[in-house]
Amino acid sequence: MDPKERLVVVGNGMAGCRTLEELLRREPDRYEITVFGAEPRVNYDRILLSPVLAGEKRFEDIVLNDLAWYAASGITLHAGRAVTAIDREAKVVLAEGGLEVSYDRLLLATGSDPVRLPLPGSDLAGVVTFRDVDDVEAMAAAAERGGSAVVIGGGLLGLEAAAGLARRGMDVTVVHLVDTLMERQLDSAAGFLLRRNLAERGVETLLGAKSWAIHGRGGRVTGLELEDGRTLDADLIVMAVGIRPNVGLARAAGLATAGGVVVDDHMRTSDPAILAVGECVEHRGQTFGLVAPIWEMCRVAARTLADDPAEGFAAPAIGTRLKVTGVDLFSAGEFNGGEDCEDLVFRDAARGVYRRVVVRDGRVAGAVLFGEAGDGAWYLDLMRSGAEVADIRSTLVFGQQITESLRGADPRAAVAAMPDAAEVCGCNGVCKGTITAAIAEKSLDSLDGVRAVTKASASCGSCTPLVEQLLALQLGDRFREATGPKPMCGCTRHGHDHVRRRIVDGALKSIPEVMQALEWTTPDGCAACRPALNYYLLCAWPGEYVDDQQSRYVNERVHANIQKDGTYSVVPRMWGGITTPAELRAIADVAERFSVPLMKVTGGQRIDLFGIRKEDLPAVWKVLNDAGMVSGHAYAKGLRTVKTCVGSEYCRFGTQDSTGLGVKLEKATWGSWTPHKFKMAVSGCPRNCAEATIKDFGVVCVESGYELHVGGNGGIHVRATDLLAKVATEQEAMEWCFAFMQLYREDARYLERTAPWIERIGLEPVKAALDDAANRQALAQRFLFSQRVSQVDPWAERVRGAESHEFRPLANTSRMAAE
Repeated sequence: MDPKERLVVVGNGMAGCRTLEELLRREPDRYEITVFGAEPRVNYDRILLSPVLAGEKRFEDIVLNDLAWYAASGITLHAGRAVTAIDREAKVVLAEGGLEVSYDRLLLATGSDPVRLPLPGSDLAGVVTFRDVDDVEAMAAAAERGGSAVVIGGGLLGLEAAAGLARRGMDVTVVHLVDTLMERQLDSAAGFLLRRNLAERGVETLLGAKSWAIHGRGGRVTGLELEDGRTLDADLIVMAVGIRPNVGLARAAGLATAGGVVVDDHMRTSDPAILAVGECVEHRGQTFGLVAPIWEMCRVAARTLADDPAEGFAAPAIGTRLKVTGVDLFSAGEFNGGEDCEDLVFRDAARGVYRRVVVRDGRVAGAVLFGEAGDGAWYLDLMRSGAEVADIRSTLVFGQQITESLRGADPRAAVAAMPDAAEVCGCNGVCKGTITAAIAEKSLDSLDGVRAVTKASASCGSCTPLVEQLLALQLGDRFREATGPKPMCGCTRHGHDHVRRRIVDGALKSIPEVMQALEWTTPDGCAACRPALNYYLLCAWPGEYVDDQQSRYVNERVHANIQKDGTYSVVPRMWGGITTPAELRAIADVAERFSVPLMKVTGGQRIDLFGIRKEDLPAVWKVLNDAGMVSGHAYAKGLRTVKTCVGSEYCRFGTQDSTGLGVKLEKATWGSWTPHKFKMAVSGCPRNCAEATIKDFGVVCVESGYELHVGGNGGIHVRATDLLAKVATEQEAMEWCFAFMQLYREDARYLERTAPWIERIGLEPVKAALDDAANRQALAQRFLFSQRVSQVDPWAERVRGAESHEFRPLANTSRMAAE
């Protein structure tokens, strides 16, 4: 048996690994493959560094090829070991630590280096670039300390860095040299809208501003001086002003280089045994930084390595589809127009949508879309094909669906007619043919399946609707059956799980935006879908989405429980069931002053005041607030109570301080919104006096620590809890509680209590999610972040409104839906 050829890849990034994936599909057993990567990590998606910076994803979420992939593919990986030299005559690469590896063929995928402006002070601590995970970790660490950040550069990376830092709580200013943000992708009108969007997110932008010098003190950055003499305070400065092809290794080896490593149409360098792909490459005088042409390079290089160079590389006409700070953008061709061009413009100020289509000689020459970019692929196809558009000129700017429907055509037919080579996913360079072939060959019937096999829609998610259309066209009713449960309501064909996923993947942050993106069939939704959408948005975007009170059930709108006679019951919160004489006096004062007909101790160790008139609610709240009592949220799809027994402090059977832990849990979790009501209890010993084993989350104290139970409830269908875990400390018990609540918040469907949720998905997925310490901590942190930005007492807010004469009458009591 002939020995395998030796292939060495220098660069463990997206281009190098993508080439190997293409090669292994063609020639899985031809090469003995060795990969060198300067970073001490597996291959990950650099496109998704921005959500990692923003805290929306973890590093594990953006890994493209894990260690198991390298092992299964027979690849030897040297991560964290940079190649220092290439001996072309001996066909050997030399790496850090004295390692030498021989090759028959060599692939350079060394990528690019971030540009660092040669400003005075650029070497100070706190001046970073935005290129890899190390940069993200440095920015995240700076954000933990708080303060101000300045981002130099108003391109894509700069704006994503700014948005991520702002979301982490820093005061952020973007300094950009020219007068339009992202001027390579946007015209001035779209740039204006983007600047306004950033301002709404707390990011200031200075346009036409030139950086002059970086100031510091004690070796650390303190500010950025501009050419006009202004100085901006800065605890962190991010340089995001561009990239340069990394050609140092190739140049030192004597390969032909110019702006990049020079390659021919088959990605061969001046040495036929050495190929190059990615951002380090120069082809026919052009370098590349977008995914689509680089993926085409990878396909060509793989064919060359398989000795099947049937087609050479030709830089395609490409459109740039991006998601910047949650806003969909698209641009292609000559989007700035010119003297011989005609501009077709559409603006919808209310929705923040802008479209500009540039037409020359009856054909589309360019387009820029802001806010809604779903038609980008259609405009790009019109550009590439050179199709005459005179007969659709009047509707062209409104997009494909309107244009096709007015022509009497089925809009779905246009998707069916797309050529197999048409690009669907720009982030991962996936064309229609790849998706449809995968659906057929792998029997895929879901969006998640397509993502796993092809990576289409797995990055920014903006192509998700098109991928779903391809699934629907190919599978028909089978796709609709496979998409999950019945629709949320008659307003939509989508189920709860699909809607939740689209809200996150599409960065949808308002009810109208969700209804538009998911093609709601009613203008404003209904009493079933609006409360669900309101909750899903609150959960997905804490601190960004503003709670829509009119999309809540009546009890949550008036912060009290409506009774059958039209009066209300009020339940003030008592932490862990503990109260004081002052609180009891306040409750008694309310009962006497407002002639409360019934006071009742609840099963959750609280006192319920029945029969209060609607007009008296603000005054009742004020008396209770003045005594330090807040809303018990007995009306809410949220935390109700944490029931406790006296525990070790008084009880001779108590093993731990159950009362103290219950108080801590309630103070940390009150005011949190959940898919359904959520109850907790802490029992001080296995006698379980607090009935912890029929609660959504229950703690039973034992000698060795704490047993954690989940998924119980009383009521008509009593369900005992399942044992989730045993932990040793209060701190661990609280972390598990926060993580479990967040998992339930993020995964369950609206109005689904923990018991049916766990019965639907099973206990094992819950255990697996929380047994992973890193994932558990991330879930807990997301819960605590949500609490920091949204934990408020609605009673106190309404009282303050009344005292400042801003109090408005409570919403009417007509029910939105059956409680």
